[in-house]
Amino acid sequence: MRDELSLEQKLEAMLAVALEPISAEELADVVETDAEEVTTTLRRLRGEFLEERRGFQFAELASGWVMQSSPDVASWVAKFASRDVSHRLSSAALETLAIIAYRQPISRAQITALRGVNVDGVSRLLEQRQYIEEVGRAGGPGQPILYGTTELFLDRMGLASLNDLPPIEEFMPPIETANRLVDEMGLDVDESSEVS
Repeated sequence: MRDELSLEQKLEAMLAVALEPISAEELADVVETDAEEVTTTLRRLRGEFLEERRGFQFAELASGWVMQSSPDVASWVAKFASRDVSHRLSSAALETLAIIAYRQPISRAQITALRGVNVDGVSRLLEQRQYIEEVGRAGGPGQPILYGTTELFLDRMGLASLNDLPPIEEFMPPIETANRLVDEMGLDVDESSEVS
């Protein structure tokens, strides 16, 4: 008679086939244990895989756990992934996404001022792909929509939170500069209210 499967085997198998991150609570429900045991087990496995220099690893993201390729094999994965580029973002979309990630909440007019080109089309694309979303409205005339990144963005970037973004402050102008550029470009005041 075959031995019963271990918790490690069950978790590895589920994460190997999961299409999206899975929370420790969801995993615990399936394997009939508590979330703390699942988290402890996955963190231990993550350490073992890193020590063994495996081609994949477990990552704890904003919305749950995923199995992903190891950074050690990134060049090979990129070479393989570049064979299908239909879902990759353009440099304009990546620039816009970076501005939103680092300066959120931010209006389209402020993004336009920072990039120097209209970002309406790119913003719509990023919303359709669910990388950004409306997070509020700025005060003042017109109350322009303010955008921020989504949990899906964090997951795709392999981040647990925005605090994990690499420091980039020295490469980005302050928000006051963006507001000044909006004024200098003569953009409609309804879209360019200052954000503190």
